[in-house]
Amino acid sequence: MKIDRQKMSEQDPLQRSTNFGEVNLGLQEKVALLEAERCLQCRDPKCVSGCPVMVNIPQFLELLSEGNLAAAAQSLLNDNALPSVTGRVCPQETQCEIECIRGNKGLPVAVGYLERFVGDWARGNREQVPMQVAAPTGRKVAVAGAGPGGLTAAGELARRGHDVTIFEALHKPGGVLVYGIPEFRLPKAIVEDEVARLQQAGVKIVCNTVIGRTYTIQELREQFDAVFIANGAGLPVFMNVPGENFKGVYSANEYLTRVNLMSAYQFPQADTPVLVGRRVATVGGGNVAMDAARTAKRIGAEASIIVYRRTRKEMPARAEEIHHAEQEGIDFEFLVAPVEVIGDEKRWVTGLKCVRMQLGAPDASGRARPEIIPGSEFVIPCDVVVVSIGTRANPLLTATCPEMKLNKWGNIVVDENGMTNLPGVFAGGDIVRGAATVILAMGDGKRAAAAMDEYLKTAPPLGSQTV
Repeated sequence: MKIDRQKMSEQDPLQRSTNFGEVNLGLQEKVALLEAERCLQCRDPKCVSGCPVMVNIPQFLELLSEGNLAAAAQSLLNDNALPSVTGRVCPQETQCEIECIRGNKGLPVAVGYLERFVGDWARGNREQVPMQVAAPTGRKVAVAGAGPGGLTAAGELARRGHDVTIFEALHKPGGVLVYGIPEFRLPKAIVEDEVARLQQAGVKIVCNTVIGRTYTIQELREQFDAVFIANGAGLPVFMNVPGENFKGVYSANEYLTRVNLMSAYQFPQADTPVLVGRRVATVGGGNVAMDAARTAKRIGAEASIIVYRRTRKEMPARAEEIHHAEQEGIDFEFLVAPVEVIGDEKRWVTGLKCVRMQLGAPDASGRARPEIIPGSEFVIPCDVVVVSIGTRANPLLTATCPEMKLNKWGNIVVDENGMTNLPGVFAGGDIVRGAATVILAMGDGKRAAAAMDEYLKTAPPLGSQTV
């Protein structure tokens, strides 16, 4: 109880706002072991139930505190297919750490920091923590989407002895981990390492393959014993205000994909361009908005501005991401909502007309509802606008499978095991729950894989099933 929570070193804000190097620099081994000692080894560890993939947190922390890094890594990897990823991007403060009893007196154990430390150690010492794979079952499984949910499901299924093939629409596996989350939060080399580990366990990945175009679900079911759909929710939501189709307006999806996956920040050395605005306004208050605003600063914006219709308290972004953005000089316009994109005679963006807001009674989400203050219009001068107010289900896949049951938002409906109304077809992640976090998608993938394994034990042989 006398040990204070250890701090992680990070790049200086002024320096890091001009580069794409990782912000957080990790823990040294002696610091990690000291932090692990803070775990009280509770009899009823609430932290485990707070984790969407049910990591046995006390077990890996106890092994770490003893200096047994190989055993700690094996314990962690048994529960979490992507610990170096979740250790960096998972909102631990609202999940495992908020349940930590140690936090009743002082700060909770830094589970995320330690998960990252152990995951990184495992990446550098793969020979000491090989993936244990069961004997082949003879069953073939297709996974649509190589994002966090699909990768997790694939790893769990491969461990159980199934022959797994992932079909990925883009030219690199990783999904949102490579096209959405910037290098300064999650280096691409880490995602590549985690993907390589799955491939070494026998998972096959086929890129440039769009399920719903290259193959339909029906065609996959003719070739595979079961299918897991994890294609995300990549259809951007826009503001529906005048001028939104002017040149210089991006969805956050396109903006971040250009920079992260297609290296637009290196244009013209890289093939894909991106507008480097002098003043960039990003609309939204989530992690994606923080990523976009911080990216704009790094590629050369003199001013990068977050426009959010509520206050800082209501922002859904992680507290750490907001704090880092503030350190890096990102400007915040709180209680402000756009009503029009202003442009010149050539339809290039010149500003964002906004209104001031005040908070009223709570809405359905439980947050105070923003209300317009009459006569409060003003213009934020800018030459690029990035819209980051959410995404919804892309209908490319589901439109070719009309038999599949969807909800009113176009998300796939599943039962408690993750199975759709079509036998042998499972789904999870954002295509089921709507835009959510990496770890929730991983939790869906892990649960669905267990259910698929049970299904495959009694499912009729390949070729006798149809959707």
